[in-house]
Amino acid sequence: MDERLARLCLATVAEPGHPAMAAAVSEFPAAEVWAGLIEGPDGPLARRARLLQPAELAARTRATGQRFVVPGDEEWPSGLAALAGCEPVAQLSGEPLGLWVRGAGHLGELTSSAVAIVGARASTAYGDTVAAELAAGLSEAGRSVVSGGAYGIDAAAHRGALAGATPTVAVLAGGLDQPYPSGHGALFSRIAEHGVLVSERPPGEHPTRVRFLARNRLIAAITQGAVIVEAAVRSGARNTITWAQVLRRVAMAVPGPVTSATSVTPHRLIREAEAVLVSSVAEVLELLSPLDGGVVRPVGERRPTDELSADELRVFEVIPARGSLGAGEAALRSGVAVPTCLALLNALADRGFVDQCDDGSWRLVRRERRAAV
Repeated sequence: MDERLARLCLATVAEPGHPAMAAAVSEFPAAEVWAGLIEGPDGPLARRARLLQPAELAARTRATGQRFVVPGDEEWPSGLAALAGCEPVAQLSGEPLGLWVRGAGHLGELTSSAVAIVGARASTAYGDTVAAELAAGLSEAGRSVVSGGAYGIDAAAHRGALAGATPTVAVLAGGLDQPYPSGHGALFSRIAEHGVLVSERPPGEHPTRVRFLARNRLIAAITQGAVIVEAAVRSGARNTITWAQVLRRVAMAVPGPVTSATSVTPHRLIREAEAVLVSSVAEVLELLSPLDGGVVRPVGERRPTDELSADELRVFEVIPARGSLGAGEAALRSGVAVPTCLALLNALADRGFVDQCDDGSWRLVRRERRAAV
C-alpha cells in the first residue's frame, strides 16, 4: 500500500486530533502503521481498520468530487506543520494525516495569508453585519477568509468573502458530501465554485462535538490570525482563539454592546489581554502587516501631509493657522538653516501647502484653495 492510500485509511479509522496516531505517523511510514493495525493486537482502531475497504474508500472520495491532500503536496497548507508537537488543547493535538478537499480553489495558495473569522451560531444582526463587512474587506485586500461553515458568524463571514475578490475556505467537521448544517448546501456550493471546502473526515461521516473541536485547530493553523466577532460565555469559537494563542497566531476580538450576551467572550478576551481589539479591516491588516510587508492605508484615512518628507513636515508645522511667518522665524522654530528653510518653503508652495505674502512672509493655504490648485 502506498503512503497516500495508507494515510487515507488511517485518517478514516482514527478521529481527528488523535495524538497517538499523529505521533506514530510522524515516526514511521503510514504504510507501516496501517499494516501494524491490521496485523496487530485487537482493539477499537484495529477492528475498524479490518472492516475498511481501502479501494472502495478511494473510489468514494473520487466519486464525490473530492481529492485527498497529504503533507508534501503542493496544495498542503504550510501552517499545519505548527500542529506537530504543539501543546494539546482539550486533549487534541497533532498535524492531520491528510485532508479531504473539494472545490476549484488551491488550498495552499488560499491559506498562505488567510484570516479566520469565527463566532456565535446564535449571532445578532450587529455581529452578522460586522463579520460580513470584515470578510468582504479582507477578501478585497487579497486575504482569504477561513471559517467553519456554521450558522451565524461563520455564514456571515463566508457570504461577505464571496462578495469580495478572494475565494473563501470552509473547514467542516463532517464529510464534505454531507452538508452540515443541511441548510447551507447552497452556500457550500458557492464556496466550492472558486474556493474550497476542507475536512479531516471522509465522505459519509457526520460531525460530533470532538470533531468540531478538532476542526477548530485546523482553522487556527491555516490562518495567520483569528478574529472572534461574537461569542457567549460557552462558545466553540473561544476554542479557536485558544488554538490561535497556542500556535502563536494573532488573536483578535471585536467589541460589542455591553448589554449583549454575545459580547461576553470577546470583551473578556480583550480585558484579559488575550486578544487585541479590532473594529475595522484596516486594524486587522495592521496587526498582520509584519507578516506581509506592511499595509497600505485606505484612501479615506490618508492625509495630504503623509507624503511630505520629515524636513518639509517640520517647516510646514511651524506656519501658523492664522497670520503669517517670515522665513527667518520659520527657520528658527523648525531648527533648520535659513537657506534650507527657504528651499523647503518653496517646495511646499509648489505643492500647494503654503503661499508667500506680499511682504515676503509665508502663510498656510486654506484647504479649499489647495483643492482648487
